[in-house]
Parts: sequence; structure tokens; C-alpha cells
Amino acid sequence: MSESAETEQPNPHAEAMLKLASAMLKATLIVVPPVAVIAVVVSLLVADQPGLIGSGIGVVLGFASSMTTLGMMRFSANLPPMFVMVVALGGYVLKLMVLFGVSFALRGIDGLSANAFAFSMLAVVVVAAAAEVRAFKTTKIPTIIPAS
Repeated sequence: MSESAETEQPNPHAEAMLKLASAMLKATLIVVPPVAVIAVVVSLLVADQPGLIGSGIGVVLGFASSMTTLGMMRFSANLPPMFVMVVALGGYVLKLMVLFGVSFALRGIDGLSANAFAFSMLAVVVVAAAAEVRAFKTTKIPTIIPAS
């Protein structure tokens, strides 16, 4: 083993970020699938096949949005803390642009219910965000990591 590998300290910021991302992923995977199923079933009952299609697309986009957040956390874990914020804010803006773009592109399609799409995506995003916040509050990570 090289001497530099022996003296290299683990990045405490990365350890905390990865621990938090894992906790958030676990919480999201527990609460989002039931909400997604309920959203799809309700949309199917209320708006028939267009509701099913709209809700299915909304659920997939909402879940992809949540998973993108967790992916960005893992991607930026080893970056300096200032760059983590750049990735977080840039990723948030990019996600919003993609979601608005897809919503705009699906706007005039007759085969899907816009309401089912919107409410299903909103339900998944809000529930996933709530699960992530709860995981953040309950995960034991250091808030301030002193420089060594």
C-alpha cells in the first residue's frame, strides 16, 4: 500500500452525506409506492384510461425527481461543501425545468388526464419530500464537522 493511501483521512462530509442519502432512500422507498398505487387507482376510478395514463406518467416523473435528488447527493458527497450547494441548487433548477417542460409537452394530449397527471405527480413529490425531511431529522449525523 502506498504511503499516501495510508495517511489519507476519510472525508467526514462525504460519510455524513452518504449516510443521509441512504436513510432518505430507505424512507422514500417505504412511503412512495403505496402513495403511487393509491394515486393510480383513484385516477383510474375517476378518469378511466386517460386517468390511468396521466397518473402513471405523473407517478414515474415524481419518483424520478426524488431519485434524482438522492443521486445528486451521492454524486456530490466527495466534493467540497460549497460545491455540494452548487450541485443541489443547480440540480433543483434543472429538475424544475425538466418537469415543467414535460408538463408543457403533455399539455394537449387527448389520451391522458392532465388533472390525474398533476395530482399524482404532486402527491408523489410531496410525500417523497416529507419522507426525506423525516429521514434527515431522525438520522444521526454531525451538523458541524470540525476541520482536523
